[in-house]
Amino acid sequence: MYGKMLLVFFLTVPGAAAAVLIAIFDRRITTTLTYRSFTMEKAIQLKVRKDLDPHQQLTVIKLKGSLISKGYTEIIHILDQDEEYHLNTFETDLEKRGEARQYITAFIDQENLADAITLK
Repeated sequence: MYGKMLLVFFLTVPGAAAAVLIAIFDRRITTTLTYRSFTMEKAIQLKVRKDLDPHQQLTVIKLKGSLISKGYTEIIHILDQDEEYHLNTFETDLEKRGEARQYITAFIDQENLADAITLK
């Protein structure tokens, strides 16, 4: 393979924090670009059902896109929680956290996604 390959590793510590390690592998040299951890106090978590119909899937994608486009976050981390749910986690500035949570709640209500997404 030519060029560089970007790998993202998700590490979790139950009940404490999650960390993302982004590293670049370029032939023999491994360079750690970013190590970033976030505690649950700074993060917003969405519990998303895995077995969504196509319309619900599209609507969930619209929610995530709007969270990014409105500037609440730059990236949303997706982890498997169990057989039934994904856990979507993102950081937002403290001053935007309440606004982001209100936006998500209103979006879930407006799009009738209460059975698909839970704001944690």
